[in-house]
Amino acid sequence: MIRDDREQQGESLRGDGRRILIVVENLPVPLDRRVWMEATTLHGAGYQVSVICPMGRGWDAAYEEIDGIHIYRFPLPSEAHEGAIAYAREWGGALWHMFRLARKVREERGFDVIHGCNPPDLIFLLGLRYRLAGVRFLFDHHDVAPELFEAKFGKRGLIYKILRLWERMTFRAADVSIATNESFRQIAITRGGMAPEDVFVVRSAPQVGKFEIQPPDPAVRKGAETMIGYVGVIGQQEGMDLLVAAADHLINRLGKSDVRFVIIGFGPHVPVVQADVAARGLEAYFDFPGALYGEEMLRVLCSADIGVCPDPKNAMNDISTMNKIMEYMLLEKPSVQFDLKEGRVSAQGASLYATPNVPEDFAEKIAWLMDHPDEGRDMGVAGRKRVLEGLSWESSVAPLLAAYDRIFTKAGR
Repeated sequence: MIRDDREQQGESLRGDGRRILIVVENLPVPLDRRVWMEATTLHGAGYQVSVICPMGRGWDAAYEEIDGIHIYRFPLPSEAHEGAIAYAREWGGALWHMFRLARKVREERGFDVIHGCNPPDLIFLLGLRYRLAGVRFLFDHHDVAPELFEAKFGKRGLIYKILRLWERMTFRAADVSIATNESFRQIAITRGGMAPEDVFVVRSAPQVGKFEIQPPDPAVRKGAETMIGYVGVIGQQEGMDLLVAAADHLINRLGKSDVRFVIIGFGPHVPVVQADVAARGLEAYFDFPGALYGEEMLRVLCSADIGVCPDPKNAMNDISTMNKIMEYMLLEKPSVQFDLKEGRVSAQGASLYATPNVPEDFAEKIAWLMDHPDEGRDMGVAGRKRVLEGLSWESSVAPLLAAYDRIFTKAGR
């Protein structure tokens, strides 16, 4: 049997012969960066990896193999932003496709572990379907689904209680779970009832090699003295209304008019945000280049002076790790965010923290960085150093592989 060069040189492949099926509902792969890094890391360790995910954003092939990862896609459901009925329609359709494609993968390639990424917290049903066949279930906890529902719709009630029940059932069905940060790990142990030794923290983090610092591009800055960058989803719970209000205060109240906001991303609320910008007379200060990837995204972010993360304080955001903060840090950009628990854990001294959900204070913090560029550069250098010393994806590889060692140990293999 021919092995790859690493094993020929004496480095064992811990996953050799073991087959993984990763299931994700809310983004296509490889666009979902966390899932793609997990898949390629596992493949590099010798595991055979298949992925089930939705189509969308140019990734519309029903099947393709990329870098050794076998990707099976289903039609992308409409985004659930109209209430419980829309959620039920989206998740129900996605689950049907997941069961259909899992049967196809089982026949064509097989799998020993189902790696389910939420939301929704219903993928445990797929895990239970194959448990009798000896397949193990690993839960990859991306979002706190009950708190996500609360953040979107501003209420708890019956749907919230159902989501809490599904969350508990998901953890009970999981042999091992991985959490994006320590707050999520504690939820797995307390609300989920999992044993601490079965919960691993695998942070969402950028790959160092893909975020090399470049000189700013004058074409992106368009002559502005200060460019402020945002990258991420443009949705209901990302706080874009607060960012636009902060920009209004910064420009029209604090007199910081030599500024440009560049908003990178896609999402259901792009037209709403653009309408808000227009209503406030701020169109000359905002650019919306849409979704950018790879070198194009890097070119724009490297042209920024300050990164912003306007996610409001709520039960979900307070305990979530924001990928954009890590990316700003790796590119040596000081940032402004609202004072959130996990936001401080990630950025520490690389960010300024505004009073939660107060756009005027958010604007004050941006203004301070504009008036103190030397201090801002020091913050950026400290942020990059922090990522390089323990917060990059490279630091998440070991716990990811340890989680898989654990699940196969529990399976007696």
